[in-house]
Amino acid sequence: MKADRRDWIWFVIVSAIYILWVIWLGNFWFLPGLIVIFDLYITKKVNWTFWKKRHGENSKLIEWIDALIFAVIAVTIINIFIFQNYKIPTGSMEKTLMIGDHLYVSKAAYGPRLPNTPLSFPFTQHTMPLVGGKSYLEWIKRPYKRLAGFGTIKRDDAVVFNFPAGDTVILAHQNTSYYQFVREFAAGMKQNDMVNRVPVKSDADYYRQAREQVWKQYEIVVRPVDKRDNYIKRCVAIPGDTLQIINRVVYTNGQPQENYPGIRYSYFIYPNDGQTIPERVFERMEIYDCQYYGNDIYAYLTNDEMEKIRAFKTVKQVIATRDEYTQELYFPNNPRYRWTLNNFGPLYIPKKGATIKIDTSNICLYERIIGHYEKNTLEQKDGKIYINGQPADEYTFKMDYYWMMGDNRHSSLDSRYWGFVPEDHIIGKPRVIWLSIDKHKKFLGRIRWERMLKGV
Repeated sequence: MKADRRDWIWFVIVSAIYILWVIWLGNFWFLPGLIVIFDLYITKKVNWTFWKKRHGENSKLIEWIDALIFAVIAVTIINIFIFQNYKIPTGSMEKTLMIGDHLYVSKAAYGPRLPNTPLSFPFTQHTMPLVGGKSYLEWIKRPYKRLAGFGTIKRDDAVVFNFPAGDTVILAHQNTSYYQFVREFAAGMKQNDMVNRVPVKSDADYYRQAREQVWKQYEIVVRPVDKRDNYIKRCVAIPGDTLQIINRVVYTNGQPQENYPGIRYSYFIYPNDGQTIPERVFERMEIYDCQYYGNDIYAYLTNDEMEKIRAFKTVKQVIATRDEYTQELYFPNNPRYRWTLNNFGPLYIPKKGATIKIDTSNICLYERIIGHYEKNTLEQKDGKIYINGQPADEYTFKMDYYWMMGDNRHSSLDSRYWGFVPEDHIIGKPRVIWLSIDKHKKFLGRIRWERMLKGV
């Protein structure tokens, strides 16, 4: 069959789009794909859709298979290069983003990231549905590459990213960071030795022993960057910033962060003697994560909610909670830096190309960056630091890094626990809430209509 004018028009349009895509991709090895496009529209020698007849009628089953294959390919391309849906699973961003919010996340906002592991089952993150097991193959591994986007991450942006500490996962304890689990295991071993009057070893020795025991006792998987769990937080500090938290307030470069209405903190609510606040009162305010201790109540509240509750006639006082330093919990997990959720830093956020001085006093802040994210060998011997076998007293960063925190400041597993987010972990920027479901309501009342199509 000869190509007609319409075929030539479609060939020119599709070829132009394909060439622009190749230029955006920055890989001209894909240009031979124009031969396939030429054959599809002009020469028509090869049946590229081999599962169906090129001429003549196909069965309904074949038509359904053809439509399904097209949909899978189209949605996969859209998810990689344009946007992806994301559902809020936890309350770490409440009340800015609510549990049950379904988001449109723009990949083009910061530039789409090409997959590190392109061989994977469609529409899965890391685990096969129903049957379990890995949903991806590591036969092909690609280095980090990001295409040009419409902008860069700005301070206070909400950002979706891969969980940095999710590279190693204990399958039986997936809700706990592997590294925190090992640290707590090591602390338990140390405590046990102290109770039994066994000579106490160094923290490094306990950590090494704990890691060996954990690997023996549990099934553990190691995941590539693009197959780690997706998180969403607010970027409170960008590369080159110095971050500090003083009495709950976040400061970047000495300036306080904007006080967003949705930011929540934890409080103890003390009713008058013999009185309490019924759960239905909190439910009307859409506060569902309260904990009762007798008549007293522990709750996460925005400033407006706190002021409303403080004005209740049944309430004696509302007091902000305090936190204490716990080495196993808070970054950098070193007693030299006794930082907490409310008082943290100062801490420099690394910028690509920036050079800092390093020594045994501050190496704990950047050792994961140097040794893991940027793939160097890092050792400490005789009070000296060795990078790739060479003594070092400074380091130049290869990537940009970010500091992420949840708006629900006392109920968020964020950078205060596991540190920096590297640029190669960034997925995209949430733009719109296209659906919001309240699991505490019934039937159509579950839909939060006021949040539909709301910008993030």
